[in-house]
Amino acid sequence: QVQLVESGGGSVQAGDSLRLSCAASGRTISPYGMGWFRQAPGKERESVAAINWSGQRTYYADSVKGRFTISRDNAKDTVYLQMDTLKPEDTAAYYCARRRGSYGWTSSFARDYEDWGQGTQVTVSA
Repeated sequence: QVQLVESGGGSVQAGDSLRLSCAASGRTISPYGMGWFRQAPGKERESVAAINWSGQRTYYADSVKGRFTISRDNAKDTVYLQMDTLKPEDTAAYYCARRRGSYGWTSSFARDYEDWGQGTQVTVSA
C-alpha cells in the first residue's frame, strides 16, 4: 500500500497560481499512473488530470486544460499539479491517487485508482 500526502493548497484570488504536491511513501509510485481529482461541496468527485508512469502521457479535464499542468518526479516519488489562472469554480478539495496496475495508460475514472490521499483544500475568491 502507498501512503499519499497532498500539500500546497490554500486560499488565493482569481488569476493566481498554486502548485500542489503529492508525496508518496511506503512504496515507490514510479511504475504507476497517478491522478488528481477534486470534489467541491455538494458535488461529485471529478477527475482533473492524470499522468502515466513515465510522465510521457497526460490527461486533462476540459475545464482545466491550458491552465493546469500535471508532472511527476519518480526519483522523489512525488507528483505535482501546477494550477495557473485559477478561477472561483476551481474551489474544491484536491486529492491525488495511485492508479491500480502498473505501467498502464492514464485514466480519468476514479474506479481505476486506489491509495487515495487525504486531500488539500483550494479556495479561489473572485
